[in-house]
Amino acid sequence: MSYTALYRKFRPSEFSDVKGQDHIVTTLKNQISADRIGHAYLFCGTRGTGKTTIAKIFARAVNCEHPVDGEPCGECASCRAIMSGTSMNVIEIDAASNNGVDNIREIREEVTYSPTEGKYKVYIIDEVHMLSIGAFNALLKTLEEPPSYVIFILATTEAHKIPITILSRCQRYDFRRITTETIAARLQELMEQEQVEAEERALTYVAKAGDGSMRDALSLLDQCIAFYLGQKLTYDHVLEVLGAVDVEVFGDFFRKICEQNVTVIIRRLEEIILQGRELSQFVTDFIWYLRNLLMLKSDPGMEEMLDVSGEHLLRMKEETELTDMDTLMRYIRVFSELSGQLRYATQKRVLVEIALIKLCKPEMEQNYDSILQRLTQLEQKMEAGIVARVPQAAELSSQSAPDTGNGARKPEKIIPSALPEDIRLFISRFEELRKKLSNWSQFVLKDAQLRELPEHAGVQIILCKNHAVDEKDLAGEMERMIQKVLNVKMKILISTPDDDPHSEDPVIDLSGLVDMKIDIEE
Repeated sequence: MSYTALYRKFRPSEFSDVKGQDHIVTTLKNQISADRIGHAYLFCGTRGTGKTTIAKIFARAVNCEHPVDGEPCGECASCRAIMSGTSMNVIEIDAASNNGVDNIREIREEVTYSPTEGKYKVYIIDEVHMLSIGAFNALLKTLEEPPSYVIFILATTEAHKIPITILSRCQRYDFRRITTETIAARLQELMEQEQVEAEERALTYVAKAGDGSMRDALSLLDQCIAFYLGQKLTYDHVLEVLGAVDVEVFGDFFRKICEQNVTVIIRRLEEIILQGRELSQFVTDFIWYLRNLLMLKSDPGMEEMLDVSGEHLLRMKEETELTDMDTLMRYIRVFSELSGQLRYATQKRVLVEIALIKLCKPEMEQNYDSILQRLTQLEQKMEAGIVARVPQAAELSSQSAPDTGNGARKPEKIIPSALPEDIRLFISRFEELRKKLSNWSQFVLKDAQLRELPEHAGVQIILCKNHAVDEKDLAGEMERMIQKVLNVKMKILISTPDDDPHSEDPVIDLSGLVDMKIDIEE
């Protein structure tokens, strides 16, 4: 026997099996129980939400010889005939391929004949928005005054394309997108019936990839199971089959964008491409990741609405401190525009690279939100004391004349080593210096503790948490900033709470000399 796809094998046969459309199921069951059945129904909604399935169940229920609370019994001759597709009382029409006036005229001729068995003749017209204007006009009269034994069920994914004259003659039911939790629970139930072992995290990702469509989710799950046939379906397996990227990669991407590190970002993108990931899926998932950050940034109470683990939630909270809401919305706009461009693009990689560079360099755009981000960056620099200064004429002349009169090169300016007074000056201006560093460095050094190292003529900076940071690079960045602003050479050592190489050295604690939580203003 040939294999049957999961979405066909587990198509609901009763109203109770339908998931996520309780508001429609309850209404239809009440109509059947009370014998208040309408003559025309319009089922609207996105693909895979159960429009055709509920139409078929409804057709069986109205013709069932022994209905139970609006449900078809599934045992009478009428139910069995409709389920096997041999009943003359249920006629399914695909409007995409039968959209002409002649096709509708055939229906008008057929409805004059009463059903040979059962109570109703049910016409299910799928994708009804594909009918031509002439076909709609031909259907109009029949739809307005049909025989008492005829029921029309029109299904469509684009209700806005249906003429208002048709809409006004139908009972309209809007099918909702099915929630990720409902789809995941259904997938888990089906995996137990199929005796396939699968991780809960893997099924949740498949449910999310279904985008509210139960049929899409089942098709994706079928694909993943086939690729790893006989094996446990893991989260990594799902990512590999669907060409998706782990959420940790998005967090790393976001941090590098905030640091405006274009080189590292392009390298990471190349790694993703070499792994065979789908760029369109990457862009879609990254937009969703940015959306989650925006939700957290707007209101801490949004935590319960985000479908992420506790570990990832803590990491995302740290990332929300790296930028403001306006910049996040700009990132989402740029990638949303990119998502639409990728659909028909031949050079997807180039478009993604351009979008990433745009995120790092807002000066490339001239629209409102990019200008707003540039102004925000300028305000941050001004608050930190960084101002643009025009060089004096004497400085320009000295830079343009490096040689002395006898041909010898003028000696470079000697920068002195730090003295205790310089260290105290550094402590008092630490917040000012911190704000002049890169965004990630500013965040890492927030609430850090300082200790003097007399034998090194420097300062030890102890981070408050074990952040993912290169201590040597961070120390070098701070030393360069001290040399630039204070004009002294000072040794900086970066330590984490769990790794303090100078814990046994006699040091002087300087953290009490300055309130680390006070922001210095001009």
